[in-house]
Amino acid sequence: MKLLIVTVVDQFQKEILQLFKKANIESYSGSDIEGYKNASSFMMNSSWFPSEKGGADSSMFFSFTEEEQIDAFFTLAIEFNNNMETNNPIHAVVVPIERSM
Repeated sequence: MKLLIVTVVDQFQKEILQLFKKANIESYSGSDIEGYKNASSFMMNSSWFPSEKGGADSSMFFSFTEEEQIDAFFTLAIEFNNNMETNNPIHAVVVPIERSM
């Protein structure tokens, strides 16, 4: 068993859920998050509206699942990223689980 962690901008949330379904990942959790890209401190401080939100609305999903489902998800996600027209790809990592209950 491994831990799959996926982040994506909210625009592609429905597509991620479809990829989970196609990869037979039936159990997962999700949370709304804000995504940021590195920006120089000068750029962040020079905003006309410094109190304005600077992050992108994003989602994070995670699932404790088996390697076969993770491999299927990665195949689908790579294909999705290769065909997207924006600069907001799906990001995914896999973390091995040493112990579980």
